[in-house]
Amino acid sequence: MIDGTTTITDLDKTAENKLFIQGFVEKFLVGGDASVIPAYIKAHGYVQHNPHIADGVEGLQQALAYFAANKIGFSYSAIHKVPGEGNFVPVISEGQMAGVHSTFYDLFRVEDAKIAEHWDVIEAIPAVDKWENQNGKFGFR
Repeated sequence: MIDGTTTITDLDKTAENKLFIQGFVEKFLVGGDASVIPAYIKAHGYVQHNPHIADGVEGLQQALAYFAANKIGFSYSAIHKVPGEGNFVPVISEGQMAGVHSTFYDLFRVEDAKIAEHWDVIEAIPAVDKWENQNGKFGFR
């Protein structure tokens, strides 16, 4: 998942893009409202870098249908950080993936006020008794 556009542009739109992406994550990933997808994701040319999800809005919809049919639940419960620069906005969140307390690292590239690309990494959050320090996953406990 290291391919794709890497040039940062639209530095003057950093704040706007961060608000845009935070709105998408709050409504779709935290809120579960898939009806917002057309308002946020490019209808043509959306690139999904997760190797298990096909490109395009159709690929995302197929993945959501697969998750539902196979009872693979995922839910975002909290957004911890939304840094960003220009057209690239990462979001660090937590929630559940297939019943496992997890961290979600999503990176979005915005183009013409729509999500053009998405990369993600999902990582399990270990139980507190397995921590090597007391900082916690997000720098606090």
